[in-house]
Amino acid sequence: MADPEQKRALAQRALTRVLHLYFRFARGMTFGVRAVVLNDRGEVFLIRHTYVPGWHFPGGGVEVGETAELSLERELSEEAGIASTERPVLHGLFFNRRISRRDHVAVYVISRFRVESVKQPDREIAEAGFFPLDNLPEGTTPATRRRLVEITSGQPPSTEW
Repeated sequence: MADPEQKRALAQRALTRVLHLYFRFARGMTFGVRAVVLNDRGEVFLIRHTYVPGWHFPGGGVEVGETAELSLERELSEEAGIASTERPVLHGLFFNRRISRRDHVAVYVISRFRVESVKQPDREIAEAGFFPLDNLPEGTTPATRRRLVEITSGQPPSTEW
């Protein structure tokens, strides 16, 4: 019999697959945004969702009738309690083949912002916070690590998530 953590992981994967199947038929393409929020202490803001493993940049899907920047603003507020104080800088557009043949992600960099509230755990976000770039939490996803290397070293962005 699987332990509770294994059952939770299986349920999370099943939910993710069902949502992507729904979006495959409901939308021709899925498009999301992520925010790389960097503070002046050399830290990055990361979140850990309740429904997928790993540490990620805050972000989510762009809704119908919503611009990418408006979606980024909404997701940052909901998932991080953060508001950008200047226009975010687009780092790149990425094809997320791992999720589906239709998924794309716009990644923005934000270095001027204000923390409007300290993010508390809820049904979507299990943990959130700033982490030193040289000491990321265990479980930080490979895509998150790749984007950070690109951004902090000045490397050009790759094309895939």
